[in-house]
Amino acid sequence: MTEKLKQKLKMWAVCGVLILAAGVGVSKTVSVSNTVNGKELPIYSVETEEKKVALSFDAAWGNEDTQQILDILKEHNIHVTFFMTGGWVEDFPDDVKKIKEAGHDLGNHSENHKNMSQLGDDECQSELLKVHEKVKKLTGVEMHLFRPPYGDYDNEVIKNATSCGYFTIQWDVDSLDWKDYGVDEIIKTVTEHKNLRNGSIILMHNGAKYTAEALPKVIEGLKAKGYEIVPISELIYKDNYHLDVTGRQIQD
Repeated sequence: MTEKLKQKLKMWAVCGVLILAAGVGVSKTVSVSNTVNGKELPIYSVETEEKKVALSFDAAWGNEDTQQILDILKEHNIHVTFFMTGGWVEDFPDDVKKIKEAGHDLGNHSENHKNMSQLGDDECQSELLKVHEKVKKLTGVEMHLFRPPYGDYDNEVIKNATSCGYFTIQWDVDSLDWKDYGVDEIIKTVTEHKNLRNGSIILMHNGAKYTAEALPKVIEGLKAKGYEIVPISELIYKDNYHLDVTGRQIQD
């Protein structure tokens, strides 16, 4: 058996275990569909009567404001989701542990922050599984939430993520905090966003210039509108769902 074949069999075995761990294996009583008009879609938001939204942070570069963000979240008694690259996990293992210990979701943002739609199946799965194993070794957590870098995906990216036990997550409210356009604009962009509604998934970044400074007012603004802020793992449906053409997850 060649070394390449051994690696491929190992990858398939790991993906099979993750499918069962995430509860997305084949079942007569479970209906899961990310296919809309022949196209595979990630989850952009969730259809729910509960006044809940999810706040998420992509972590791919620095960690200068990570502790400040964690302190703010603790002060407001809310939990969120952090999507982390493999490089970030390697560079800041103590922060990964702090995020986990604080009760936040640990999410997969790929190993090397590549455009996933440009990768073949093996490399795509490797981008998922390398960081998955790093986080598992570091924290014991089996991650099941994946956000493609740059929001870049195609049918094969979604299929590969699903085969590895992952729900692929996008967003419907973008803070645009990476543009570094100031605190007030970030607050306004999120709290007055045209798409903000029950089940929205909000995108922010740790490491952006004004994010930590804007975060308290973002939280207060969302709460003032009556929203409860929850991690993505508590917002999405794990089974018996389908998506509409906008990627909104609807329970069957």
